[in-house]
Amino acid sequence: MQDNWPSVLFAMGGGVVLSVGNLSTQYAWAFVGLSVVEVITSSITVVIGTTLNYFLDDKINKAEILFPGVGCFLIAVCLGSAVHSSNTVDNKAKLSDYKDAAKGTSVTTFKETSEVESKDLEDGTHKAKAGTAAFLIELEKKRSIKVLGKSTFIGLAITFFAGVCFSLFSPAFNLATNDQWHTLKKGVHHLSVYTAFFYFSVSCFVIAIILNITFLYHPVLNLPKSSLKAYLSDWDGRGWAFLAGLLCGFGNGLQFMGGQAAGYAAADAVQALPLVSTFWGIVLFGEYRKSSRRTYVLLGSMLLMFVAAVAVLMASSGHRK
Repeated sequence: MQDNWPSVLFAMGGGVVLSVGNLSTQYAWAFVGLSVVEVITSSITVVIGTTLNYFLDDKINKAEILFPGVGCFLIAVCLGSAVHSSNTVDNKAKLSDYKDAAKGTSVTTFKETSEVESKDLEDGTHKAKAGTAAFLIELEKKRSIKVLGKSTFIGLAITFFAGVCFSLFSPAFNLATNDQWHTLKKGVHHLSVYTAFFYFSVSCFVIAIILNITFLYHPVLNLPKSSLKAYLSDWDGRGWAFLAGLLCGFGNGLQFMGGQAAGYAAADAVQALPLVSTFWGIVLFGEYRKSSRRTYVLLGSMLLMFVAAVAVLMASSGHRK
């Protein structure tokens, strides 16, 4: 530990930025949506992180293949931003039409109808169709982060910040295991992937606890204040949270093992995860239902560009000497 402390600090630094990125992503999901957030953050991770890893790994990946792939990811980022902006316009139009329809109904009738619908929703006897204005309103009522009427810039800013955080954890881990900056004394062995992953995971866990407790008592984005006691007593959905953490840790471990073998730049192909999250977002959570043709075209173009980028990234893999 005393001789390896520079590498340990790099590994722990990687855990810190991953934890901050994960927390930022959870805020971004409310503003931008699961599908677009994952594509943008993953693409930024590749554009910045893969470029850094390419030079840290002494250019073992095929540059003539790698950087066209990075360019495809950059295009996917731009398309993702366009999808979010277009979908925001669609949602505003839906809500505007909903209000116009309400104005054409008497106040008493509209109030009675709203009360009946609200009661039905509470009883589970009625469910608003995904993509409708009623669905957007009910979703807004359920979530703690209120997003309707908020600036498009807020969601995109959080998303880009999360992407930058994610882009740094892999290069930091690369430095921890291979010491390209020669911070270790001569003759001191590099950290193994497993040892570095231990310090990485510990720092990620500790910073997550600190941040979450801080935001319980000092919330941001007008969220209600809570307490540690309330957090510990509410186990609704906690099982899903534990499962997500286990899958994230398992995936990171495999990514680092692959990076040590074939180059961390190519290992960033793990960023194909948005292809799965898009399925969850669109099929299960009803994102982009009843949107405009423009939004669908942009969404399809973003996903096609992302698939092409992942394929090119995988083709650039090399072998560490």
